[in-house]
Amino acid sequence: MRVCAGHRLGLCAGFCAGLALALLACQPGRPAPVTLNVYAASSLTEVGRDLERAFESAHPDIDVVLSFAGSQVLQLQIESGAQADVFASADAAHVQALADAGLVARRERFAQGELALIVPLDNPAKLRSLADLPSAQRLVIGSAAGPVGRYTRELLTLADTHYGPGFEAAVSARVVSSESNVRLARAKVELGEADAAIVYRSDAQASDRVRSLPIPAEINPRADYVMAILEASPEPAAAALWLSFVRSTRGREILLARGFLVAAIEPLES
Repeated sequence: MRVCAGHRLGLCAGFCAGLALALLACQPGRPAPVTLNVYAASSLTEVGRDLERAFESAHPDIDVVLSFAGSQVLQLQIESGAQADVFASADAAHVQALADAGLVARRERFAQGELALIVPLDNPAKLRSLADLPSAQRLVIGSAAGPVGRYTRELLTLADTHYGPGFEAAVSARVVSSESNVRLARAKVELGEADAAIVYRSDAQASDRVRSLPIPAEINPRADYVMAILEASPEPAAAALWLSFVRSTRGREILLARGFLVAAIEPLES
């Protein structure tokens, strides 16, 4: 909530603050401030904050509150009654599950992402590309329950045909940790606790403590990012404004700057 500067009363601080807020709420013609709760996949952390700043600049009477976690965790929270207005998932399946439960009013695909293989800056395992991954001693990936883990397993299955039988099994034998979200996987590499991790390209781009190694485009899965306005949203009008902004030219510019793909993204049917 934003309070007009310069309004002072000669009363004690606590009473003054309370009175000022009461007077502000009663001012005729001033819209009541709105809080918009957006639950977003961990991989949207930086771009989500960029979108928040730009959106609030355009809509100063809406306060966007972002909550980040793995898409599968956020789905469970919403199913358990969390008061979210918008859910931005790194996997369409989690939004579909909510839609099947009657919890989604509207949904749209708004971006795509690609996977990246990251290593520490000093690259202790001396990896050069995905083909060298069996040489790593400590590999971190996402858990099978989360989007990045599912896309990673799809990548390794495709790599088995690309590099020859046995590649997937050799890489899987190097996995020392399966993390619940992509940020935890990246952190292991940043801290030198892993030789490599598979994350989203946008997450690799956002860190100056890791290096990215090539993944052949023909075997790199595309992650579909889907945003849903929830049926129980207390602020459906504000949620619709947020979704429209993310899909706007300005929103797409912000997504592109953070390493996401936005070309030829078509809306989903609700």
